[in-house]
Amino acid sequence: MKTPTAVTLQLLAGPLAVCRLEADAPVPTWAAGTLTSVTRTPEELSVVCAEQAVPEGVRAERSFRCLAVVGPLSFATTGLIAALSTLLAEARLSIFVLSTFDTDLLLLRQADLASAVAVLRGGGHTVTGLP
Repeated sequence: MKTPTAVTLQLLAGPLAVCRLEADAPVPTWAAGTLTSVTRTPEELSVVCAEQAVPEGVRAERSFRCLAVVGPLSFATTGLIAALSTLLAEARLSIFVLSTFDTDLLLLRQADLASAVAVLRGGGHTVTGLP
């Protein structure tokens, strides 16, 4: 399957935080919210969760919003993240990408959300769920 020419992205509840814990840390009980992702590598434990759930003192980047590609997407789909991230990179907008079994998620800084929506819409995509 090739890259879809246009997709719909939905703004999810936020704000979110991206946290970094030590590689051997247990999965924290505070990792909660409508969107939660926990990824362990040999070097770190990364947690994405509701910003208000993150305790003081935890190393975290805050004020992210999430645009989820409305799915489910086929595993045969190719180039979707490349296409979306290229549009945003050309506008000098940084993203943090997550993928699930059903879809792809783009996390952007709250301050960049309006610009990102404009760029994505300019690229022929639909963005829903905006206030």
